[in-house]
Amino acid sequence: MEAVRAREPGTPHGPRPHRAQVSVVVIGYEDAAHVGDAVRSALAQGPAVREVIAVDDCSADGSANLLDRLALDEPRLRVVRREVNSGGCGSPRNDGIDAATAPYVMFLDSDDVLPPGAVDALLTAATGRGTEVAAGLCVRRELPSGREVRWQPELYTGAALVTRPSRRVRLVHDTLCVNKLYRTDFLREHGIRFPEGRFPYEDFVFTARVLAARPRIALIPDTVYVWHVRRSAERLSISLDRSGVDNWRARITAHALAYDILLGAGEKRLARASRARFLDHALRMYARELDLRGPVYRREWWALTRAYLATFDAADFALAPAPGRVIAQVVLASEKPRDLTRVKEVAARPARLRPPYARAPDGTPVWSADLPHVTLEHLLHRPVRHLPVAVDAELRPRARGTRLRLRLHELYGRMADAAPATVDAEFVNRRDGRTGLTLTARFRADDPDSDHAAIGSGTGSWTAEAPADLAALGSGTWDLRLRLRFHDGTARETTAHASTGPGLLRRTVLPSARHGVLLVQPYATHAGSLALRIAPGLRGTAAVLGRRLKRLLH
Repeated sequence: MEAVRAREPGTPHGPRPHRAQVSVVVIGYEDAAHVGDAVRSALAQGPAVREVIAVDDCSADGSANLLDRLALDEPRLRVVRREVNSGGCGSPRNDGIDAATAPYVMFLDSDDVLPPGAVDALLTAATGRGTEVAAGLCVRRELPSGREVRWQPELYTGAALVTRPSRRVRLVHDTLCVNKLYRTDFLREHGIRFPEGRFPYEDFVFTARVLAARPRIALIPDTVYVWHVRRSAERLSISLDRSGVDNWRARITAHALAYDILLGAGEKRLARASRARFLDHALRMYARELDLRGPVYRREWWALTRAYLATFDAADFALAPAPGRVIAQVVLASEKPRDLTRVKEVAARPARLRPPYARAPDGTPVWSADLPHVTLEHLLHRPVRHLPVAVDAELRPRARGTRLRLRLHELYGRMADAAPATVDAEFVNRRDGRTGLTLTARFRADDPDSDHAAIGSGTGSWTAEAPADLAALGSGTWDLRLRLRFHDGTARETTAHASTGPGLLRRTVLPSARHGVLLVQPYATHAGSLALRIAPGLRGTAAVLGRRLKRLLH
């Protein structure tokens, strides 16, 4: 490592509430297109930032030279060049910790940005509460759409002081290091560092080491970090590039090490909470994608997962929400991958459990007749609003009128007990979250002798239908969301499984009084849910068909 440029920070003019208190460590590799924006967002935080330490991990795309040019006009920018690429994010961040001269330090990746006021908000919380750590809300911004999703919002609903991490076990769910401000001497005194070299998911380990040191933590509701998600990038980030089984192996390794760190520090509650988090987040996320992978990947993933889950005990499983527990039981019960479509839908958010609905000889609900020891007894006791209800959806775009048909399956008698009444069906724009169309329909019980009712073992179904004016939606991708209402006063929000019968899920051109023509494409998402793409007008239709033809030619 070689420090190419290091200048003393300039003296801000006039009194300021926070002056030169924070070192912002920006790390980057082969990211000349974005690193300048990241650095400028850190410098724009104002006089509270003493220095921005930009660590270039031996890039060959001119990133370091770009940073050098920025430093010529900005005395607070220090550029550190690594002589050998580390292969990961941990080593450059450790270089930043070593180089930091300010009382507090925070981290920023080269393809992300700090929103205005982020440093001041975190610093005010840390100094005002006298804490070693301050943390705020991170938003994931999908590019180029601009759609934003809040990361772990439950932690950041308001200002709070956590005097010891074990008193707020949900802290283990926020594994990011970038939405937090750390007291520099706290990290150094406890030897808290990132794993060196190529170690994916290094944040998991760093966060466990921080929590194991039992800091006081100030939580604030302010947005302090913008995480840019570029799914179309030539080189995907580690968290997005899940196509190889090595990614899953690395994730398990990081989770296991984080658990050992917490357990070794005597933080048993946090350690168990981290395993519950693995079951509810990581296991469900990867299980949803299994049917997208090849047979070799699936076999290796299944074997790795079984081996890791075998180290869990009953208390670890008991803390996790039901969907993750059920998926884990299915994996442990079978040596080979099985029931992947059904597993995928249990892993969806919200979870859906589709037929068959088997029972053990004593009447206990079970996963299937082949896996009777995977019990589902919890379904008999959980509130209706949390049940993994299964709804099939059929959308048939037709010139004479499009209709949405929904079929709700019985679930071990729970639906009949609650008595399905009505359903509100909303088409929600995936980019901006607005509701474009809401339909309300009444459920009717299917004839018990019909094909629709002959599902599973002694179960029934209910059907609701409504006309859908798709022209009201306009251009874009629309997700179908449901709110089921029951006569007992309860309700359940869920999604619908996309039915794949003859004539369904095909592209259709419809006449439209509003647009002339409307190109409609119902499809199933990765989780099996019904979604809809719409292109209005001749221009929109031609653009979609042109892209389709181009893909076919290539």
